[in-house]
Amino acid sequence: MEIKRSGSQPSARGPEDWFSGTVRIDPLFAVSEPARAAGNAVTFEPGARTAWHTHPLGQVLIVVSGFGRVQRKGGPIEEIRPGDVVWFEPGEKHWHGAGPTTAMTHIAIQEALDGKAVDWMEKVTDAEYGAEAE
Repeated sequence: MEIKRSGSQPSARGPEDWFSGTVRIDPLFAVSEPARAAGNAVTFEPGARTAWHTHPLGQVLIVVSGFGRVQRKGGPIEEIRPGDVVWFEPGEKHWHGAGPTTAMTHIAIQEALDGKAVDWMEKVTDAEYGAEAE
């Protein structure tokens, strides 16, 4: 058994290549062989979002606070709120982030396939994000 105490792992700023806006990543658990899953709490300031990306084995988001947005390529922008659980299929191109005026925190869980959990792509444009007021 292992207990990771709250506050025992340092927060990190979301890399500019992967995110637009201010994003904080708080690690929860890393991949520990033979398991493949890892999880992070990710906080997006208003207007912040991921770049387009895919996950080889899919991804689960559990919204814990705030108001956000998610979109799969070719689909509508969906609003997400605390308690919502989002599943992205393996290989499904998508993005997620905060609303235009409200921060959002979610727990992101994804599995690694051959050591890789995500494929990052181009950034979501302001037009794609649809920055109209909530």
